[in-house]
Amino acid sequence: MAVYLQVENLSKSVGDRMLWEDVSFGVNEGDKIGLIAKNGTGKSTLLRILAGKESPDSGRVTYTRGLRVAYLSQEDGLSSDDTRSGGERKREAIEKLLEEEPQLLILDEPTNHLDIDTVEWLEGILKRKRIALLLVTHDRYFLDRVCSRIMEIDMGHLYSYDGNYANYLRRRSERIEAMAADLAKVKNTLRKEQDWMSRQPQARAGKAKYRIDAYYDLKERSRLDLTERNVTLDVKSTYIGNKIFEAVGVSKAFGDKVVLRDFSYVFARYEKVGIIGHNGVGKSTFIKMLLGQVAPDSGHFDVGETVRFGYYSQEGLQLDPGKKVIDAITDIAEDVVVNEKMHYTPMQFLQRFLFTPADQQKYISTLSGGERCRLHLASVLMRSPNFLILDEPTNDLDIVTLGLLEEYLRDFAGCVIVVSHDRFFLDTIVDHLFVMEGDGVVRDFPGNYTEYRKYLNDKKWAEPVEMSTKASATRQEPPKWRQEPSTPRLTYKEKRELEALTAEIDQLTAEKAQLEASFASGDTADIAARSARYEQVKSLLDDKELRWLELSEKE
Repeated sequence: MAVYLQVENLSKSVGDRMLWEDVSFGVNEGDKIGLIAKNGTGKSTLLRILAGKESPDSGRVTYTRGLRVAYLSQEDGLSSDDTRSGGERKREAIEKLLEEEPQLLILDEPTNHLDIDTVEWLEGILKRKRIALLLVTHDRYFLDRVCSRIMEIDMGHLYSYDGNYANYLRRRSERIEAMAADLAKVKNTLRKEQDWMSRQPQARAGKAKYRIDAYYDLKERSRLDLTERNVTLDVKSTYIGNKIFEAVGVSKAFGDKVVLRDFSYVFARYEKVGIIGHNGVGKSTFIKMLLGQVAPDSGHFDVGETVRFGYYSQEGLQLDPGKKVIDAITDIAEDVVVNEKMHYTPMQFLQRFLFTPADQQKYISTLSGGERCRLHLASVLMRSPNFLILDEPTNDLDIVTLGLLEEYLRDFAGCVIVVSHDRFFLDTIVDHLFVMEGDGVVRDFPGNYTEYRKYLNDKKWAEPVEMSTKASATRQEPPKWRQEPSTPRLTYKEKRELEALTAEIDQLTAEKAQLEASFASGDTADIAARSARYEQVKSLLDDKELRWLELSEKE
């Protein structure tokens, strides 16, 4: 098997921060390699060096002579000013690269901005072609189905694992466990050597120098920090009432292009919906109409009084690039209120999103794509919204942060609308899908993306093939779209919640009865406080009884 690329002892730093050191690996004919690392650790920098767009601090990159190499950066295809979407331009850029018939393809986040059909098209091409591939992507299904090797940059070093993404997760866990066990042994030995080193110099006289050298080596190794530095997404939502929003006969068109045609829908409490459709079909326009940023041609959106939107836009955070990170966030709020008992300063809040005090002094213009996304996410959540609208939130977020965002959204006590091409993300988050089919048609599918894809495949195979003879079989109608919502069984967490709700409702009902009895008694002491508590208890009962009904219907 021919060696296409050899990387030897490559190192790169940014200012006084080392991205990675003494990195060595090879790319062979037919290799399909996915590169994984947290944001800000130099994934894109490594690809630019391999593509000859940037120089390393040290080390060497050697290609086989005459090798045809093609490189796609994150920005390629997105800077054009024509009336097409970013995804359409991105696909065109990829197609042009493929037309060059490269032997080695280097791709930096190729799935960003693509719609799901185009992601699956690219997935199929790269699986079939006998082409060497080195790519950075956060799309976990893509990594699982395309890649035969995963490389990870972690703590400045590169680790390589044969197999797909699922195998990488298992092998990485084993590596971390082995490193933790080794670190425990190192610290145990260090304690013994520390005692020896602490003795009077004369007690150590005559001891071998190698033991002293070994002590300092152990001390250095003991500083290894295996603690994962993760974004902390435990920001709470504010109260949301029973009325969320209602779309009434909403229509919108741009010339001959129809985005919505007489669309009506009543959004329910705690609902989580994904929006999918081809690039250019109007997914972002739909969201902007709901937010009041784009006016419908006819019809209207009726939004509840308690709804507090949090909008993560595909265009990114619109902040002055000449401002420092901390100043930009302080301009939004000088006090971040999580709940009645917990407040954060902007500096404290930013640290939860991995912005160290030094990072907070950076100018926004110097931030990486991933850092900008984290800052954008922080600016949205610091307002404690109860209705999140996320337009392509997975672009530029690393896999670790994506996992934490998914966990946060699963437990989010509010409503969510998400536009995403990330199939894993949709499968994890949403209860159902709005499928925008074009020409203003929006269909409601009661399930996640994998279930929707299975439905399409079943529908395809259910349609009989036309016979070549004139006496063809009578064509059957394809299966109708299911209109009734699915009724999944209660999860373990929901069962526990239902049990807790039953006890809480009993307690609140008893308290309400006691308060009513006190009012009837004619006692006027603390009447204002009791009246306020009475209203609070009634509101809590309404909320908890509604949630109890929702959960009990799943039993």
